[in-house]
Amino acid sequence: MAEMKSLFLFLLALSISLGDAQSDTNTLLIKKHLNRFNKPPLKFIQSPDGDVIDCVHISHQPAFDHPFLKNHTIQMMPNYHPESLFMDGKVLMNRTKSKKRPRPIAQLWHLNGRCPKGTIPIRRTKEDDILRATSIESYGKKKLKSSVPIPGSFNPNVGTTSTGHEHAIAFVNGGTYYGAKASINVWGPKVEQNREFSLSQIWILGGDFNSDLNSIEAGWQVSPSLYGDHNTRLFTYWTSDAYQATGCYNLLCSGFIQINSGIAMGASISPLSSHQGSQYDISILVWKDPKDGNWWMQFGKDNVVGYWPGILFSNLHGGASLVEWGGEVVNEEWGGVHTTTQMGSGGFPSEGFAKASYFRNLKVVDAFNNLKDPEDLGTFTNNSNCYDVKMGKNNKWENYFYYGGPGRNSRCP
Repeated sequence: MAEMKSLFLFLLALSISLGDAQSDTNTLLIKKHLNRFNKPPLKFIQSPDGDVIDCVHISHQPAFDHPFLKNHTIQMMPNYHPESLFMDGKVLMNRTKSKKRPRPIAQLWHLNGRCPKGTIPIRRTKEDDILRATSIESYGKKKLKSSVPIPGSFNPNVGTTSTGHEHAIAFVNGGTYYGAKASINVWGPKVEQNREFSLSQIWILGGDFNSDLNSIEAGWQVSPSLYGDHNTRLFTYWTSDAYQATGCYNLLCSGFIQINSGIAMGASISPLSSHQGSQYDISILVWKDPKDGNWWMQFGKDNVVGYWPGILFSNLHGGASLVEWGGEVVNEEWGGVHTTTQMGSGGFPSEGFAKASYFRNLKVVDAFNNLKDPEDLGTFTNNSNCYDVKMGKNNKWENYFYYGGPGRNSRCP
């Protein structure tokens, strides 16, 4: 009996020791990742929503950890711009002076300060952010083969939701596209489960969906697992291998090069639209610089945020083959029923302005670096009883659509 007791105590001690060793290993890995994400700031700003925004010297940002970018020279402005704000790398001041300056884009951290010239704002990653991920390695990344809607004939299983991702989008294909633009209505949709999210974005795509898909994405999202709250936040994403190993959200890996000191990727957007109340939207433009092949992003009227170096992509050198605009949610079907996570405003397209969310003034960039109306726009939704999309066109909004829905309801059990 004494021998059995001794054996039990030995095994218990061994288990505790192994557990402590595993815990120490995880702690070291988390610390290593935090050191990689969080570059030494010249200044930091405490945002009212709990975020800490680090003002990092522009040459010390995470992009330059990428082996392709070790000796990269930062390009401080694009060579060319689809709206003629730049030409040969110079600002066309006569173009902007004659126009009324737009209202500054508000992010909550702006209430407590701004980053100085020569730095960029980076949302500080905390230990809790990493612990919420399914693994340390998966933090800041989308799930493999799960995040791009494949409309119409692209998808042999169209209408299914086996990946748990559901979409309501407009799209254009059949040509070559060098960028896209839209103004996106901004809301604060309810997200039911912490592993779910709701987003509204632009996708710029090229390559094979199963192996070497290249994707550049930008928009707004509510993602409790990524950010630890239900705030509506600006985001970007990129991948060059169908979400297998490359790419990430925002600046959570090396790749995207930011030049703007006023816009923080992953930071909260304010104000938000309200049901039958004031409506707000954000303008996002992504385009390929025809001179050097970099893919640039603009947020708002004239806030050029930064660029994805063309060297990151194998299937976007000659332009994109598919552009999509719209919403996406994750449906975990907790308890065997559809999620109540909302897309857009949570209202169906038929409800219209100030009730349903919209994308307006849809544009693509052509081979001559001009913004053009997309031709032969199509729409796609996994299940219109849960989330739907409805196109329209008029003189002011040009090509537009309402989209979204409440998720679970009497027609979407």
